[in-house]
Amino acid sequence: MLALASCSKPSFHMTDISGAMPRLDFHMTAAGKPVTAADFRGKVVALYFGYTHCPDVCPATLANLADMASKVNSPELAILFVTVDPERDTDAVLADYAKAFSPQVVGLSGTPNQLATLARTYRVAYGVKKGPPYEVTHSNAVFFFDKDGKARLVTTDSGNATAMAEDVKRLL
Repeated sequence: MLALASCSKPSFHMTDISGAMPRLDFHMTAAGKPVTAADFRGKVVALYFGYTHCPDVCPATLANLADMASKVNSPELAILFVTVDPERDTDAVLADYAKAFSPQVVGLSGTPNQLATLARTYRVAYGVKKGPPYEVTHSNAVFFFDKDGKARLVTTDSGNATAMAEDVKRLL
């Protein structure tokens, strides 16, 4: 009896969006200095939108991404945290917040137009209502790009750092 074995690659834990989203492209600031997507070519990039005053979802997601980064253990991984509340998230606040999670987390800010363009590109919804009360809402997706800047994976559940790390290692 002849048994056939599958030679295909196992699927990713996260959702494969290869070819469905644009490549990584932006012009923002990090710690007050201009940065572009080209500055991160040669690295796998995780892109997440949030804000530093978030009481729960953002810090939990960034902690999970930092845990994933420690499991990947590669300088060829960058986690980009884009603030959707640039008015309150100054360059200094954003830089300190990002580094509190991991040296691989980079806080990105920009003008309202830069932020709107980047969010629209990846279909991220966000809103700021200055209140009172001051309210910020945003999508909770984390996008992963390969070393060439191509969109490859997305997840809205960052709770399994080990599974994310396995997927990132495959992209590396």
